[in-house]
Amino acid sequence: MATTAEPRYAAFGASGAGGLAQAWRTLSNALIITRREVRDSFRDWRIIAPIVILTFLFPALAQFVAGQFVDFVAGYGAELIGERTIPFLLMIVGFFPISISLVIALETFVGEKERRSLEPLLSTPLTNTELYIGKTLAAMIPPLLASFGGMAVYLAGLVYGDLAWRPQPMLVLQIILLTAVQALVMVTGAVVVSSQTTSTRAANLLASFIIIPMTLLIQGESAIMFLAPDADAPGGIGALWAIIVGMVVVVILLLRVGNSIFNREELLGRTIDELNLRGMVRRIWRCLLAVDEAGTPARGLAEWYRRGVLASVRRLGLAVWITVGVFLVALVAGYAVGQQPQWRLPLIVSGSLTNTTTDLNQFVNISTRVGGFRFILWQNARVLTAATLLALFTFGSAALVLTPVVWVVLGYLFSQVTLAGINPAFLFVGTLTHGVVEIPVIILATAAALRLGAVVTRLPRGMTVGQAWTAALADTLRIGIGLVLPGLILAAAIEAYLTPRLVALTLGLG
Repeated sequence: MATTAEPRYAAFGASGAGGLAQAWRTLSNALIITRREVRDSFRDWRIIAPIVILTFLFPALAQFVAGQFVDFVAGYGAELIGERTIPFLLMIVGFFPISISLVIALETFVGEKERRSLEPLLSTPLTNTELYIGKTLAAMIPPLLASFGGMAVYLAGLVYGDLAWRPQPMLVLQIILLTAVQALVMVTGAVVVSSQTTSTRAANLLASFIIIPMTLLIQGESAIMFLAPDADAPGGIGALWAIIVGMVVVVILLLRVGNSIFNREELLGRTIDELNLRGMVRRIWRCLLAVDEAGTPARGLAEWYRRGVLASVRRLGLAVWITVGVFLVALVAGYAVGQQPQWRLPLIVSGSLTNTTTDLNQFVNISTRVGGFRFILWQNARVLTAATLLALFTFGSAALVLTPVVWVVLGYLFSQVTLAGINPAFLFVGTLTHGVVEIPVIILATAAALRLGAVVTRLPRGMTVGQAWTAALADTLRIGIGLVLPGLILAAAIEAYLTPRLVALTLGLG
């Protein structure tokens, strides 16, 4: 099979005029595939018919429903609900056509493989990147055109119809951008699935992992449209801007993952999907006990720590610095929120805790009041475990969402104590006594979870997805068993039995 020797990321790795020229050549070659695929799509009546129906008939139905609903709720004095239903239906009108993109994207590779039309395409001199980009664009363009067309028909009917709706232009722009990024997420995710499965049936089953999260996201967006306090703001709804930015990040990650794991030789050579759980467990166990990349087992606990665990910590690299940076940002953010008048606690400015012990009692000796050592250990362990499990499905981002929450709380409490003129020494004692152990342990656990989830976005040279993920999982388990679990046990003991006494002495309550 003819393949090129051009590096997979050559189009994005060069600099200056040469880099732009290379990127333009990559895009031009990719558009060759896109034009071919789009022409084939528009020749298929099974694709054209849903597009036409969802472009013209569904917007008319949505407009009728909007008018009837507005009149109905107006009879009960709930005009606001009717008004906010209109942009929600605009989003639904835009979402339904892009759901077709999921079907087209799932057919991009595995469908052609089953029809035996993939071999001639993969034998072209196009690079893997050009093939991947071309197929992705081809799966997205027809449904996105139908989506924008349906939204235009719906808006025209509302603006020039009986409702005479005059929306905020920025809100309409937000809905258009949401539709576009949702289409990108669905297409990029489906193309990854199509390139890694061996049958259309398997691809359709795996598509539920795409459509279900997107449906839940649509429900969240609809709740925001109804409940957001800035729903009528000229700058749009702030929460929707955050969702748009987050989805753009997801698209970039999915594109990077799909392009990094796409391999035309593997696509043709793989004929069956086999799940060997016993073999997978054995490989993970061997990697867990190994002290080097060759799989040499440790000869004792000391060697396992010296050559295995410490090597795993060193491989965390950038993930540790990212984690520390996020924790510091969370601490500052909590402090900044606490400076806002509407978020201040009713502490008495007295320079001491004499009259505020009741207000702060929930933060003092909390460990002994709610179960002590076992509760603290269980709470910390389950948060870190949940962050690690969720990181597997979110490219590591969940690890940077769950664990920084405590830093936001600490920053907030520090701001409240300083605003009340109270000596914050007790906070430092209550945090750093056990934090000397707990903070480094949490940083290591979070960084390991981040690396485990993000390893597929940039595979180590010479490794497949399975090999890279197995190695990252073994590093995570080594760090978790060798450092995190013992550290959590020690930190929980200090927090339950030593920290409360030192805080009481600092407060003069002992």
